Amino acid sequence: QVQLVESGGGLVQPGGSLRLSCAASGSIFSIHDMGWYRQAPGKQRDLVATATTRGTTNYADSVKGRFTISRDNAKNTVYLEMNSLKPEDTAVYYCNAEVVVLPTGQFGDYWGQGTQVTVSS
Repeated sequence: QVQLVESGGGLVQPGGSLRLSCAASGSIFSIHDMGWYRQAPGKQRDLVATATTRGTTNYADSVKGRFTISRDNAKNTVYLEMNSLKPEDTAVYYCNAEVVVLPTGQFGDYWGQGTQVTVSS
């Protein structure tokens, strides 16, 4: 089994900053892409940012220039630094990882439980 544990969500004012963390654990052979997605009430889950094993990043246009994704492969951890937060950033943020698991070598897409980010004055 693979577990993704997220932390760092909370309530912030517009213009504020927040840093999310997600650590993967379990029977892991290797981790490929990792990323962050978000889902606001009544809306579908959308991509926020992704990062490859070697650090190539991709961002949604809505967060480009404000959010930064990074990862520490030795810790199986991915981060999302969020700056200049806006009310429209309010959502549940989910961590995602593409994992090759042991002992089967099966490839799977895994998700964290989600962490609430609320941007409001």
